[in-house]
Amino acid sequence: MRSLFFISALAPLILACDNAKNDACAYAFTASSADAATFCATYTQGSSTATTNLPAFATACSNKPKKVSSACSCLTGGSTAPTTGSSNNTAIATSSPTPFSNATATNVDVAKVSSIKIVATTLVKAKSTSTSKATTKATKSTSVSQKGSSTKAVKSTSAAAQASSAVASVKATSAAASVGGANACTASEYAQITSVVASCTNIVLENISAPASSTIDLTGLQQGSTVTFAGTTSFGTTENSDFNPIEIAGTDITITGASGHVIDGNGQAYWDGQGSNGGTDKPDHFIVLDKMVNGKITNLNIQNWPVHCFDITGCDGMTISGLTLDNSAGDAANSASDGDPAAHNSDGFDISSTDNLVLSNTVVKNQDDCVAVTSGTNITVTGMTCSGGHGLSIGSVGGKSNNVVSGVTFSDSTISDSENGCRIKSNSGTTGTIENIVYKNITLSGITDYGIDVQQDYLNGGATGTPTNGVTISGVTFESITGTTTGDAIDYYVLCGTACSDFTFTDVSITGGSGTSSCNFPSTGCPS
Repeated sequence: MRSLFFISALAPLILACDNAKNDACAYAFTASSADAATFCATYTQGSSTATTNLPAFATACSNKPKKVSSACSCLTGGSTAPTTGSSNNTAIATSSPTPFSNATATNVDVAKVSSIKIVATTLVKAKSTSTSKATTKATKSTSVSQKGSSTKAVKSTSAAAQASSAVASVKATSAAASVGGANACTASEYAQITSVVASCTNIVLENISAPASSTIDLTGLQQGSTVTFAGTTSFGTTENSDFNPIEIAGTDITITGASGHVIDGNGQAYWDGQGSNGGTDKPDHFIVLDKMVNGKITNLNIQNWPVHCFDITGCDGMTISGLTLDNSAGDAANSASDGDPAAHNSDGFDISSTDNLVLSNTVVKNQDDCVAVTSGTNITVTGMTCSGGHGLSIGSVGGKSNNVVSGVTFSDSTISDSENGCRIKSNSGTTGTIENIVYKNITLSGITDYGIDVQQDYLNGGATGTPTNGVTISGVTFESITGTTTGDAIDYYVLCGTACSDFTFTDVSITGGSGTSSCNFPSTGCPS
């Protein structure tokens, strides 16, 4: 009878919220089960109408009393059962960290379930404590002494439940748990992301499939959070230029990737050879880093983004390293691109209004700028491997909310099979400042348009041939820039008005293009 009473007491706990993984509110309470249990003990005893001063995990319930109360009822489904009539009932209730899991139906294997983070119906954060170890021993002792048929029924039922639901979760999450560590909160479904962001600081996003019009929103991360992408991250089709598939913000945030992961932007659904210039409406920016402070982006593998990949705006103290951005699948024409590469305007990194950034040791295969800095200060770009695009660029500068680029260094990089090598461009008829720019130790090969290109006549995506002086360009150094252009490419082209000053060319040697080089600044002309 005691075992049967135990089963009946656990029934609401096991069954009431078996779909918590599909409900962000219930999942948030599950992911923070220890704190939530304490909160719910007092909340459900009161009027259950408070909507202010609620804990962070309650924000997933939109701070609505009915939803909060329901989540508490779900979390504490067995709390109305007496806890004084059987010591082993109490032991189970206090030692189990996974209230929404079918695994809590077993009283012999609770410790095992906790230690390997089995989650049967939703993915939660399991903690194994000294208390659970002690109570598990008591539970084992009690279970051994209960040799009646009801005890066997409990074991049989729990084993079946574990086999049917928990085993699949173990297989799916074991790799992610090893990546994030024992204390990681893992979201394996899109609906769980809001909850883990609100509740955890060590987060694994495993095999996330984001539906159409659904952003992976990491703008609410707690300070110091780490997010690891594991498995394959994919996206539904959203024909909206204002839609951002991934948004990230915060302070001291680390974004990284597990071994073998990939983030796939579903570019093939959009590519039509026009990019953001027309054709099918498509997400203009794939990953938006907005006002991040002292953040780290490392070891990500990204492919097939629709238009621009990284939009980095208003950030300070960022370090980005070890990324692979591969949009080479967009090199081929498709039925909509009229013979041109299907992907277009596929910049790797667009950097604006950002200070103190280091971008290093990254591979970019694309069809537009490898890196483009349009505003910002104290920016270092080094160890880049760029191919297929438009090279390493400053600009275009002018006519925007921030028109100052100061203290940018591009170094120790290779640019191959691209339209341009090193490029600086300002917009015609606008104002701004480009100063203290260094290109150093850059190797070029297979450049089809310009090896080195500086222009003050950029307008509406093209050159006018008539430079203007509103954007000043000063303190520019080209050092150890070597390599080859091809076909009718122009090795050197500098077109300044009267607003260029202090250009230096040292150990620069670019050859191969049949086009005629032209440099109206400095007065000595193009490098020989």
